Amino acid sequence: MKKLHVLTNKSELKKERLDNKVVIVLDILIATTSIVTALANGCRRVVPVRNYDEALSYQSKPEFNGYKFSGELNADTLAGFIQPTPIALLQSGMDGELLVYCTTNGTVALTDCKNAKEVYVGSLLNTQAIIDHLKTDHSNHSILIVCSGSNDQFNIEDFYGAGFFVQSLLDSYPKDAFELSDSAHAAKIFHSSGSSLELLNLSRVGKLLNDRRWDAEVKFAAQKNIYPIVPKLTDQGYVELSVS
Repeated sequence: MKKLHVLTNKSELKKERLDNKVVIVLDILIATTSIVTALANGCRRVVPVRNYDEALSYQSKPEFNGYKFSGELNADTLAGFIQPTPIALLQSGMDGELLVYCTTNGTVALTDCKNAKEVYVGSLLNTQAIIDHLKTDHSNHSILIVCSGSNDQFNIEDFYGAGFFVQSLLDSYPKDAFELSDSAHAAKIFHSSGSSLELLNLSRVGKLLNDRRWDAEVKFAAQKNIYPIVPKLTDQGYVELSVS
């Protein structure tokens, strides 16, 4: 029987052997939601980087001429970078663009998962598309859902997103297809406790974004299954749309 497990924050990756695992990374507010949105609206590639210094180093590399740069550190937009939220990226224009993207948690979690068998970028926006892809390409593989968390701490929004993935997987696969870990069971139960917008607004990061009058970004991130795309981390460390 396939296993379905949830890590509640990226620091738990240190204990995981990833080379044989299919991984879904979540940073609902707001990195993975932004990456999904950019790619769904014509962006050709997103390069996730771990920190500001690494992002700046890419600006001096000739092969990254023409890339747009977006990022934050502890929720503050980096100087000279595009605000790293979905609506802001859309307003900057994503069609045909290449993007270097840097965040405090989500891009770190993505790069920490690079040794997994496959790594997918998940959000509430594209949950069912990823699940449909997994049924076709990874029907016999166990699945690990990684919540990025906030500075290696648990957060509500990613756990809610994990619960939506767990429930959607159970709804899409035959009964008893998965053996759920305790954290997967807990995420499923938590998902049923309220609406996406209600629980995202309840989260610390949701409150922070609302305090900055970015409530439209939270509402955008709370939408479910609006994008039928499957973003995948490539061997080169880029995020691009899966073509299989």
